[in-house]
Amino acid sequence: MINWTEMSSLHVISKLEEILNKWYGVELFWTDMHYKIRSNHLEKDHDFYNQFMKVQMNMKYGYEYLGQDIEKITDKLNESTESTTVFDSFFHHVKGVASKVVVEGEYLGTVFAYPFVMDSMTDDEALSVRKNLSESGATDHDAQNSLEHVKRLSSVESEYLQELVELVSEEIAEFHEEISKREERIQELNSELGDKYRYHNMIGKSKKMQAIYGLLEKVSNSDSSVFIQGDNGTGKELVAKAVHYGSPRKDCLFLAVNCSAFNDNLLDSELFGHVKGAFTGAIKDKKGLFEMAHGGSLFLDEIGDTSLSMQVKLLRVLQEGTFLPVGATTPRKADVRIIAATNKPIKEMMAKGEFREDLFYRINVINVNIPALRERADDIPILMEHFLKKRCDESGCALKTLSKKCMEKMLDYPWPGNVRELENEIERLVVLAGEDKMVTPDLLSPRIIDFGEKPEIAGKGINTSGSLKQALEELEAIMIREGLKRCNFNKSKLSKELGISRASLIMKVDKYGLDKRKKAAGE
Repeated sequence: MINWTEMSSLHVISKLEEILNKWYGVELFWTDMHYKIRSNHLEKDHDFYNQFMKVQMNMKYGYEYLGQDIEKITDKLNESTESTTVFDSFFHHVKGVASKVVVEGEYLGTVFAYPFVMDSMTDDEALSVRKNLSESGATDHDAQNSLEHVKRLSSVESEYLQELVELVSEEIAEFHEEISKREERIQELNSELGDKYRYHNMIGKSKKMQAIYGLLEKVSNSDSSVFIQGDNGTGKELVAKAVHYGSPRKDCLFLAVNCSAFNDNLLDSELFGHVKGAFTGAIKDKKGLFEMAHGGSLFLDEIGDTSLSMQVKLLRVLQEGTFLPVGATTPRKADVRIIAATNKPIKEMMAKGEFREDLFYRINVINVNIPALRERADDIPILMEHFLKKRCDESGCALKTLSKKCMEKMLDYPWPGNVRELENEIERLVVLAGEDKMVTPDLLSPRIIDFGEKPEIAGKGINTSGSLKQALEELEAIMIREGLKRCNFNKSKLSKELGISRASLIMKVDKYGLDKRKKAAGE
């Protein structure tokens, strides 16, 4: 359906409305297919252009008179092949123009220009109109004054008026079609994300993410333990949920626990439960997560933070499928798929004796290593698009757009906080942008604005150890990166500054991966 409330704010329609009033003295309004006026003419204290219509709408039954005309003309146009017509109103000899709004062959509403009279109207006909106005509730003064303000149009002027009103209806239809196309494009993008760049709730088109999707697809029907490694904020729990909901256990519970959030005693009770009287405050039996997740999956996040004694208990569950609640004497059984995760260097921990090797080999049947966001730069644009739409939908505002400069700044930033940091930044931008549809770079967090702004001085930030060739390449990359920003990516200008050919500069830009436009396009 057409969003009628936005029509008055469209520049082209407001200009046409101004012209129609100035040239022909008419009031422009529009209605939907249910005869309802959808412009702002029914608002209290509306400022009417036309004195005749103002007097009519202030009559006791003025709206009903206009409503009869709207209904009659709408039905007539609906049955006609004509798109525009001149009609005689309730007040005989007072006329209007109506033009239907048609979108994809469907009649969705009508634009009206009202009122005017023909220059051929006689004095007797004018007297008849004034009398009709008075009998309908207008004072004699208002009846005479309003009719004097109605413009008399020649047949040629009437034709021009019809053309302009038809132009308004076409603009409304075109605006609606553009909005529909935009919504369809958004749906296509979402569908594309769903089909091509998604695996459950994970998003990414980079080769590394596609490889992870392929791996998860292969292990979906197995019951093996899965060990997920990756930095904080990379989405380890999303991978765990994808494993569970893609497996035969999807109809049973998926439970998650952050092992670093509890001390040993609390984690013991959280995982395995306790019996009444096991310790002070244990006033009744409590089921642990292993018992609650029976038949489903249990996600042990930050398993690298567990103590060696807790690791022994976890190993027993994995090997024997049994556990002992705190204070209990009889073991209980649990059929649970373990999915574990950590952001710590687990092999270094094993070498130091901080993590049991036997437990590692039990949980590391299937290993999933999630790349940091800086290693999957191709995914940043589609993640930004996804989070932008998500936050705009949640806040109920129109979809916002990141300006080119804003996107460039975000693509330059290394995102040490990974996907979580990116999502939080997008949420912040949506809030700070307010009613503005375009998100500008000045709204970005200071750390992103300031990143890479100051040109690095030769010798600073460059590795002085190693080969001379490597050091020279680092300096070359810094000079080209800062030069591209300074010249707004004008390679011809920069090549002259650096004293090299444009072709050579393009090769070096490609060599060091400095073209942000390629990153944005996901090449």
